[in-house]
Amino acid sequence: MKQNYDLAEIDEEQLPVPIHKLHSWTHFAGLYAAEHVAATEFVIGATFVALGAKTMDIILGLLIGNVLAVLSWTLITSPIAVDTRLSLYTYLNKIAGNSMSKLYNWANVLIFTVISAAMVTVSATAVRFAFDIPAQLNWYPTNVWFVLIVILVGLFVVFIAIYGFEAVSEFSGICAPWLFTMFASGALVLMPALSLDVLGKTLPGSWADLLSIGDQSIWTGVNSQGEPGIGLMQVIGFGWAANTITHFGLIDMALLRYAKKKSYGLATSTGMMFGHFIAWIAAGIMGAGAAVILGKSILELDPGDVAYYALGWSGFVIVIVAGWTTAITNLYRAGLAAQAVFSNYSRRTTTMAVGAAMVIIGCFPFVFSQILPLLTYAGLLVVPVGAIVFAEHQIFPKIGYTRYWSKYQDYAYSTPAIASWILGLVFGFGLNVLDVMSFYYLFIPTWFFTIIVYTLLAGKYGAKKAFPEAEAEEKAFNASVDVYHEKMAQNEPELIKDTSLFSKFLSITALIALGITLILAGNVLFGSKDENIYIANREIFYFYGFICTVVYFITAYWSMKRGKMTSV
Repeated sequence: MKQNYDLAEIDEEQLPVPIHKLHSWTHFAGLYAAEHVAATEFVIGATFVALGAKTMDIILGLLIGNVLAVLSWTLITSPIAVDTRLSLYTYLNKIAGNSMSKLYNWANVLIFTVISAAMVTVSATAVRFAFDIPAQLNWYPTNVWFVLIVILVGLFVVFIAIYGFEAVSEFSGICAPWLFTMFASGALVLMPALSLDVLGKTLPGSWADLLSIGDQSIWTGVNSQGEPGIGLMQVIGFGWAANTITHFGLIDMALLRYAKKKSYGLATSTGMMFGHFIAWIAAGIMGAGAAVILGKSILELDPGDVAYYALGWSGFVIVIVAGWTTAITNLYRAGLAAQAVFSNYSRRTTTMAVGAAMVIIGCFPFVFSQILPLLTYAGLLVVPVGAIVFAEHQIFPKIGYTRYWSKYQDYAYSTPAIASWILGLVFGFGLNVLDVMSFYYLFIPTWFFTIIVYTLLAGKYGAKKAFPEAEAEEKAFNASVDVYHEKMAQNEPELIKDTSLFSKFLSITALIALGITLILAGNVLFGSKDENIYIANREIFYFYGFICTVVYFITAYWSMKRGKMTSV
């Protein structure tokens, strides 16, 4: 029997993404580069120093770990996202029922709101430094002006996030090239300070010199307690596990559902290679260099301190922008999760609500200092749910089980899904308590364990059965969605590609500004024959590098706005 569906009454976030709203790989390359070249890289750069990693372990370990992370997005997350065109929050409801979905979505609202709040707090440290506001070292704020700064920074994050995926990707696309340029420049600018401290000269003369600087001044192999630090396998695990919440945990279905092809998961390499590889290494160099200049330990510095001595006034901008790009993406995820809970409200409304909570939480500096434990435990919390969805979507059709079997039986909740999630958490955190293996790798056995448990339980609760009538209704609904999207596409304005000379001039000028920045930074490293010349060249970089920053953002934003012209 043919059903009539009033799809206009359903919020668009609850429907698959229409074809006319899909994006090319460049959108995802910019999005992931901007999100993962973030203010937290300053924190993580210091963390590797505190954990006592060695230089070669950092170089090889981060390379291997981040390649594994890219493959995880490409082989696990992207295929499901492109097949369904749904966010995990919506898709989980079809698999596990409303009760579990709401519980899980509430967990995600909390996780991503706190992550966003931490990024806002990090951005505020740069503004704090610029206005000579005291460092916030307690778990609560001790300065009214700091609270005001957090509110202003947070409002901008909310403003961008409420406009949805396109606004997030556009903002990220502008910031990504500049962020990478500045992290690379900061490492070049402060390398002579480290070289002077370790080698007694401004320019390392060989690869051996670079390793010597790293081993003696940055990644010494001794942790903050004076004991032998982490090794190669731990660094690999850290690089791989840092984003388990988004790849094994499938949270990034929310972003990759807009991808035209499954292979666009490879676009995450911009974030992993530039952000979690180059930027983590660059952050370690910058932190160690700033510590030498100030005569302090790297662990005593906040991102504002490090960025200023690496980049001058551009350092304030990078901490603010890097915090924004990560906060905006995570607030967008939090808004989606909240909208899945309160489906009667629009995503904009839920994003504003969680944004308000984000601003309040961001006023408390403890969220910034505890961001790494939060990310680690949050990853292990969501991995079992990612395993459940992976099993239902990828494994069930191959073994003769029925997808959405719980929905077809009108279950309010899926006992196998809830039980598997709980057992997965007990298994994962149990292994941690028993100290069976490195914490960074716990997500792997937890993922496989949950898949096995869920598959066995689902088989007993009805997944082996066939539901021809329900499946036919599902196909009819999907067909009506396709027709609805085709009608929507007909009303979309036709985009005009801007090929004017002025727009090309703006784009070229933006690229030239980035090029000049790198040249100036290179001159600090290669053109400083002694300490006095080094200090003079560093000041030149601070001044003209900031001018290049202003020129880049003006021309890049102007070019982007002109490129958005549409036909009448």
